[in-house]
Amino acid sequence: MFKLGGHAALTLMSLLLLWWQETASIEVPDDPKILQNLKQPPTIIKQSVKDYIVDPRDNIIIECEAKGNPVPVFEWRRSGRFFNIGKDPRVNMRKRSGTLEISFLSGGRPEDYEGEYQCVASNNLGKALSNKILLRVSKAPLWPKEELEPVLVTEGSSLVLPCNPPPGLPPPSPFWMDSNMIPIPQDKRLSMGLNGDLYFSNVLVQDAQRDYSCNARFVFIHTIQQKDPFTLRVQTKEPYNDTSYNATDPYGGRKVPESTPTFLTPSGTESSKMVLRDEELLLECIAAGLPTPTIKWFKKGGDLPGRKVKFENFNKTLRIIKVSEEDDGEYVCMANNHLGSIRHSIFVQVKAAPYWLDKPTDLVLAPDDNGRLVCRANGNPKPTIQWFVNGEPIESAPVNPNRHVLGDTIMFNSVQIGSSAVYQCNASNHHGYLLANAFVSVLDMAPTMLGPKNQLIKVTRNNRTFLHCPFFGSPLPSLRWFKNGQGSGLDGGQYRVYINGTLEIKRTRKEDEGIYTCVATSSSGTADNQVRLEVKEPTRIIQAPVDQSTVRGFTALFDCKSESGLPTSVTWTKDDKPLHLGRRLRKDEKSLTIANVNEGDEGMYTCTVTSEIDQDSASARLTVLEEAFNHSSALPPARPDPPMDLDLSDPALRSVRLTWIPGNENRSPITEFLVQFEENHWDPGRWQDLATYPEDLNSVILQLAPYVNYQFRVIAVNAVGQSLPSKPSPRYKTSGAPPDAIPRELRGWGSQKDNMEITWEPLRDLERNGPNLHYIVWWRQKDSAADWNNVTTFHSKHVIHSNETYVPYEIKIQARNDFGSGPESNVVIGYSGEDKPTRAPTDLRVSKVTSTRANIRWIPVDLSSVQGEFKEYRLYYWRESSLVPGLVVNKEKKVKGFYTTVAAPNGFLSDLVPYSNYKMFMVVANSRFESPPSNTVIFTTKEDVPDAPRYFRINRRSMDTIHLKWDKPLEPNGIIIGYQLNYQTVNGSRLGPLKIETFQPNETQFTLRVPDRSTRYKFMLSARTQKGAGEVFSEESPHFTNEEGYNTTGGVDLTDTSLSSTFSPTAPPPLPPTTVAPTTFTTTEETASSTPPVLVIDKNVLVEHTETPLSSAFSPTPTPLLPSTIAPTTSSTSTTTTTTTEATTTSTLPVLVSTKQTDQNVFAVLGQKIWDLTVEPNSNSANISWRHNFSADSSEFVLEFTLDRENAVKVVAVKKQPPITVADLIAGETYRLRVYSQVLNSVSSESVLFKTKAAYINEVDIATQGWFIGLMCAIALIILILLIVCFIKRSRGGKYPVRDKKDLPLDPVDQKDQDGSFDYHSDEDNKPLQGSQTSLDGNVKESDDSLVDYGEGGDGQFNEDGSFIGQYTVKKDKDETEGNESSEATSPVNAIYSLA
Repeated sequence: MFKLGGHAALTLMSLLLLWWQETASIEVPDDPKILQNLKQPPTIIKQSVKDYIVDPRDNIIIECEAKGNPVPVFEWRRSGRFFNIGKDPRVNMRKRSGTLEISFLSGGRPEDYEGEYQCVASNNLGKALSNKILLRVSKAPLWPKEELEPVLVTEGSSLVLPCNPPPGLPPPSPFWMDSNMIPIPQDKRLSMGLNGDLYFSNVLVQDAQRDYSCNARFVFIHTIQQKDPFTLRVQTKEPYNDTSYNATDPYGGRKVPESTPTFLTPSGTESSKMVLRDEELLLECIAAGLPTPTIKWFKKGGDLPGRKVKFENFNKTLRIIKVSEEDDGEYVCMANNHLGSIRHSIFVQVKAAPYWLDKPTDLVLAPDDNGRLVCRANGNPKPTIQWFVNGEPIESAPVNPNRHVLGDTIMFNSVQIGSSAVYQCNASNHHGYLLANAFVSVLDMAPTMLGPKNQLIKVTRNNRTFLHCPFFGSPLPSLRWFKNGQGSGLDGGQYRVYINGTLEIKRTRKEDEGIYTCVATSSSGTADNQVRLEVKEPTRIIQAPVDQSTVRGFTALFDCKSESGLPTSVTWTKDDKPLHLGRRLRKDEKSLTIANVNEGDEGMYTCTVTSEIDQDSASARLTVLEEAFNHSSALPPARPDPPMDLDLSDPALRSVRLTWIPGNENRSPITEFLVQFEENHWDPGRWQDLATYPEDLNSVILQLAPYVNYQFRVIAVNAVGQSLPSKPSPRYKTSGAPPDAIPRELRGWGSQKDNMEITWEPLRDLERNGPNLHYIVWWRQKDSAADWNNVTTFHSKHVIHSNETYVPYEIKIQARNDFGSGPESNVVIGYSGEDKPTRAPTDLRVSKVTSTRANIRWIPVDLSSVQGEFKEYRLYYWRESSLVPGLVVNKEKKVKGFYTTVAAPNGFLSDLVPYSNYKMFMVVANSRFESPPSNTVIFTTKEDVPDAPRYFRINRRSMDTIHLKWDKPLEPNGIIIGYQLNYQTVNGSRLGPLKIETFQPNETQFTLRVPDRSTRYKFMLSARTQKGAGEVFSEESPHFTNEEGYNTTGGVDLTDTSLSSTFSPTAPPPLPPTTVAPTTFTTTEETASSTPPVLVIDKNVLVEHTETPLSSAFSPTPTPLLPSTIAPTTSSTSTTTTTTTEATTTSTLPVLVSTKQTDQNVFAVLGQKIWDLTVEPNSNSANISWRHNFSADSSEFVLEFTLDRENAVKVVAVKKQPPITVADLIAGETYRLRVYSQVLNSVSSESVLFKTKAAYINEVDIATQGWFIGLMCAIALIILILLIVCFIKRSRGGKYPVRDKKDLPLDPVDQKDQDGSFDYHSDEDNKPLQGSQTSLDGNVKESDDSLVDYGEGGDGQFNEDGSFIGQYTVKKDKDETEGNESSEATSPVNAIYSLA
């Protein structure tokens, strides 16, 4: 029977695990189209804290807010029973909210409303519950009156003054003062315990000079209550002389019995302490004894947790923050002095209220879906888990055959419409409880398209393109893409469909144009949307502006001709600033004209051609030259003469009228006047622009600032330039006024974890409006009813200190001067400082790993542990290695952020490299810090189809063969199992039959015999893995329409040559069929003008991709060509710059020379070359240099590194001139390097082979270094000198005169106790009087042993409470010293000085 039951249980467990694996919650998008009709059970979004203490002087507000659709209704339970709000006139519920407001304006006692409250939010889909809120009223009972007799104590014995503050809610904070409200200074001997009692380890006679009163501070209601003071009477066995007191001998040389340490608290030899997890642990040991004992702390079986431990109250208190289970154990405190020691053991038990391991989250399911709710919590003792449905225990809820409860998990199988509900999980032990709501919503929704309908997307050719199709439905639909309504769906090859519906086209071509349709299909229906894709030619400047020099007064013209597949607009800038067009500066679609050039026009002009999807730009410099005029001609225009006779009139509070007489225009009309001002207070001597006025005005009203002493001057401007300034006007001072401006950039931020810096931008000098400008700053904690704090300051910063981290504050500011106050600013919100997050995300895990994507999940942190503004969960991940043997990968860390506050966060990583090992970890970040890292996760991406081959070259080695060569892909994405070549003939738009060739992985070349040399072929090459064929590299064989030779003077004979072309991924256009338009060049190597320029065409020609016929590429203004002639030009252009050269002759035709070389594919101009390539390799970098004769505007180069071991290619583009340093090389590897021009790819250096150095660690034996030997010798010499000095001083006995400083007063010192209170007194209170001493009864007695006899022998020292102890050790003259040798010998301080 038992066996049968066991098999049944095992079968049930298997079914439950099967359902668990099929669990998938639907993520509802945040889209208005979906949310407005989405039915949702209620969710509690705001509630009061569990332990809610209120101020009896205020109204009571118990918060409860919820959301849902339909809108929830609210009810309350008090002490487990229905709370009828309508019967109590003092209780109101806010509209569309569950928040209660209890008002006492008409009477009533807040204590009558104490109790346990719970809010219930419900709609027709379920009920959600708030926490049980325990409402209590703050109390501050009075201190009972009592008659305190004077406390009689013997000198040197211990004493405890009890405080026993009245019990309050919350408990008060005690502190001690005397009857004069001066804080009791505390130190190692005298301090307050955790219970508020005042402990004396040993009593001094001086302790009787003040009384002692315990005070209780009730922080919640801002009141302090004081206990009647204690009076001490100290009994002494010998008379006490106040003048004999010093810090090293507080008993003045009298014999007070010493005692071994004993504990005042705790009692006995051992005690126990229980503390809850995440709370603070406070352990205390206070000992009595004479001398005062020292306290030390230990933990048996381990070390104290260093980062969490703080020693307080002079080592008497041990504080451990954020207690965890590993802090459990035995702690030992030891008190010792020179008479002995004593120990006390405290056994600490760490318990824990329940805390979440896996908090249940909302579950949205489609009909017939499976799902689960998990509620896992931990604690000490282990919490019990109880489930509720809509607020009722699940055991008493109606039976649901599709629901199964298995401990902390509820499994749902084949859910149906109408089974939506809100589930509550309660985890509790006797230390506390947790309550969480999670709804289960069954959603049936037909597929819906969320994006715009019939969108038009325009892209440029050869770009990576994404077509988006956001969708939603329940059940989750499947999505497919179609082009032009045909085919079986787009996915694979150059198409890739993402899970969110986006279609990626890896490299767009003209044939990719069309209408793309995305169709979402589910059992509930279908939905579709269309995207029209247009592929345009990129925008390019085909005739760029060129640098030019223009004589002043003449006209400059910059060309800017472009071509594009879309309408374009042309904009011009000068020195990267917008160019203001006008009468002198005019532009059209092809050029910019600058008339009457002057010095201000000089600079760099940039033409930018912009379409709606891309842009191109080119720049050129304009240099303005001084003209050389003929003295016999008319005078040129000149700058105007300065204005004259400035006059001020019509004075007002903030304005004055300025009038002037214009000067001579000097043959160029004045265009405007510039008025400048200078003031002699804030920035004297500096002239600043005030305003500009048209040329027809010479009397204007100037708008001025208050409290400024102005003077003005005027400058005239014409087309040539500005005149000299006029003579200054008389000064005019405006009256003062309150500030008009509000300080800008007001903000509050924490520079440390417990402060907030309030900063602002001070008013400008001309905004002050009067003298004595200052600022009033207000602040208070946000959402509090507290009064505003304020401070007045002359600075632009004020720092406030807070005991809490990241607390919001309301801040405002106002500027004031002697004339009054300015306007107040708006209230801004600032925050106190942030600290490092204390917790890291846990249980980071990965699932559903594909070739390029992985889903991730983690357990979030409690947002209170972020200790600042929650920014994001930050995932660091990197590619650790490739599964392809020998493939070197880049291990650079990448970062992805996730902003989410849900209880069960998840996300995904995309764009991963297939067939690779990855590592990742996660942190949580605030604005300044990151948390410790989570667990590190290792995962492997799956194999995928490979990338395109690294290159694909087509060479024609003879008239009847075509040689194909390729290399393996840079990213194989798996194990390459071979290559597939598809090819067919091309005749115009007609394609021949498709032929297929397959190759082994080690085959990378193929020779094709062609029956007809004029036949052109289209080749399509792809690599293959087990997953299929990868991206296709498609190229066509070149044209051979010019193979028929022609021979004329200076012509070309190609009948006996072969043509070779190397193809890049972007195919070049064909050459013109019959003629070539070369360019005439002057090179540095040609000096004789009689030698005709030569254009060398190599037999193996590399055709550069120019997108234009070759003639237009080299000639901005083409010359008509005769059938057998060459058209010379004088300039060469690229897409960005134009190089202009001059022909050496115009009477001799250029000559085309045919040469024959087998190892270069060159289309080069004679004289342009790269040579002398040298490499100085290091371990992981190399210093590279080369020589070239390119012009400055076309000297951009590309460095091509080929790793010899696996033919991996690395390309580095550089714009700097050599030499350069290239990093990121692999130590100990062999590379092949060549340098070629980025403008003319065919111009290349010879390849150079070099090997990087092996990695090494430079270890140096420090003992053999000269500086170390010298340092040791110097230290030995100094030690020897000090020993000699000590020997001499000791032989003198420490008796030497010192300077008398008896008349110098001591500075007052403000002493601050450890509890944060200040003790304001002067050291004058303790300064000895010359020749006298004050006794305890206040009488003045004569004394021969006066402190006046002491000099400055003792250094000042400070106790832990900051009080000053002066030590006096050496008499002023030798005779007096000899009379006190016995006492001096016993002084430890004198013993130290005698060694000095």
